Amino acid sequence: AGRAVIAIVGDVTKVQADVIARELVKRLPAAKAELPTLPEVGLAQARTERIAHPASQSHILLGMPSLQRGDPDYFALMVGNYVLGGGGFVSRLMNEVREKRGLTYGVSSSFQPMKQQGPFQISLQTKKEQTEEALKVTRDTLAAFLHEGPTESELKAAKDNMIGGFALHIDNNKKMLDNLATIGYYGLPLDYLDKWKDNVAKVTKEDVLAAFQRKLALDRMVTVIVGTPE
Repeated sequence: AGRAVIAIVGDVTKVQADVIARELVKRLPAAKAELPTLPEVGLAQARTERIAHPASQSHILLGMPSLQRGDPDYFALMVGNYVLGGGGFVSRLMNEVREKRGLTYGVSSSFQPMKQQGPFQISLQTKKEQTEEALKVTRDTLAAFLHEGPTESELKAAKDNMIGGFALHIDNNKKMLDNLATIGYYGLPLDYLDKWKDNVAKVTKEDVLAAFQRKLALDRMVTVIVGTPE
């Protein structure tokens, strides 16, 4: 019971919330010992796994362990990823793989920070016969971003969009609950949401480039292709 993290959002006082929390955990056993330390997440060497499938398209996923919750690079990586592949149709990957070459309907990248290093991933789908070309363009786009980072205009657009859309992340109780649970579970600062926009605003091009180079490496990226060409 002592390890439970309970997030409550709504019209209750702190005293009422405490009563609710104690009621929720009263039948759970008390902890008898500390939890063991989580093992370190190992990094692999670059490799490609190809899995046959009769679908007309290949589904491609590239990734590696990269980001732990609370890492000081978090905001630089979030802003940079918006430019690389998290910003939808304005992202580099979407422009290079879809808009310029028509190799996919959609391609995106994301970081998933966890207690230990969570994955960075790029995902896309393409016709089987275009698999190698789409994969090469994707890797080249990532390599270029790791080498040069975002332009100043890309950086400004990313920060403006993220800051301007921040209110949409906390505009109902469900979203507030999700944020509160994340703060509680990962032990983030209690002013995390208060300072979120400021932390995004102060990210520089140099911050993004340094963070990406610290957290990602093409020679550590694992690629999985489901639906390889016959």
